[in-house]
Amino acid sequence: MQPTPWQFFRSQWAKTPPVPREDLSGKTIVVIGANVGLGFEAAKHFASMNPGMLILACRDRKRGEGALQQIKQQTGCKNVHVWLVDLQDHGSIAAFAERFEKENVRLDVLVANAAVKPPSEKKAEAGPGGWEITHLPGQQLIDQFTVPSAFVTSGLHYGTQLDPNVLRSEHPVLRFGKAEYTDGKDLASNKRYSDTKLLNVFFARGLNDRLQNQPLLVSNVCPGYCVSSLRRHYTGFRLFVDWLMEKALARTTEEGSRQLVWASVAKQDEPDMFRGAYISCMQFMEPSNFVVSQAGAEMQDKIWDDMLVEMGKINPKVLEISSTYLAQ
Repeated sequence: MQPTPWQFFRSQWAKTPPVPREDLSGKTIVVIGANVGLGFEAAKHFASMNPGMLILACRDRKRGEGALQQIKQQTGCKNVHVWLVDLQDHGSIAAFAERFEKENVRLDVLVANAAVKPPSEKKAEAGPGGWEITHLPGQQLIDQFTVPSAFVTSGLHYGTQLDPNVLRSEHPVLRFGKAEYTDGKDLASNKRYSDTKLLNVFFARGLNDRLQNQPLLVSNVCPGYCVSSLRRHYTGFRLFVDWLMEKALARTTEEGSRQLVWASVAKQDEPDMFRGAYISCMQFMEPSNFVVSQAGAEMQDKIWDDMLVEMGKINPKVLEISSTYLAQ
């Protein structure tokens, strides 16, 4: 059963356990969006565990190099590298994924963390593009190429359901991207952002369901409500309300990052527990009632099939990977 509001408040106020200490010798760790926020803090934790290779995946080289220098100085880790990837550029995504093959790099852990949140007055582009590519096709394209260990989502998915017209549509992904769902009103109310988090949950669960007989683990990870630059565009009264909420409820960015690290490395004893799991507060939780309902399961399959078609149009290699490695 999904948590009540009071349970959410209690979880936010509870002390966050420290991250587990693991030896990551010989392992390659990738953190998407590692130059700032949760990704940066998670990368620092990984760097302190002696990784064979830690890749900071960023879209801006200057910011990525700045994060790299800070991590080296604070942890002493030398095996840190910056790889460029822009989740709003399909060519960049393909090049990033292909680099692993070209350089013969084995990927052990991928934390799919990147997120953006535009000002409410900025209209999102119609279609699965613009800022929301970072949350949907872009993130999922890269996951299809590399398969993640920790797929970062949000507790915001508990409070939303997709519009009935999207649910009834034969092509929900395309319908979700139409102009009527990308206006400033939905952005201002956080609905659009919450909806993308719901779709992320569907995608990770759908991917896990199709990883039959594959030694790969996919988890949904909720870091909780944290201090974050994600809301840096807020102004006026909204900024004041967010400031109050941060003071009353928010975990620090570092505390939120512990959830990502725990989901990535705390799998030694019972790895099967992490398959398709929704993780919050370093515990296995149930996602929203809608997600686990029959209607949710049907929507999950419909979204998966439609997303695969759309991703195949962007890059046909996605269909090849799906047919070769994933159960149909």
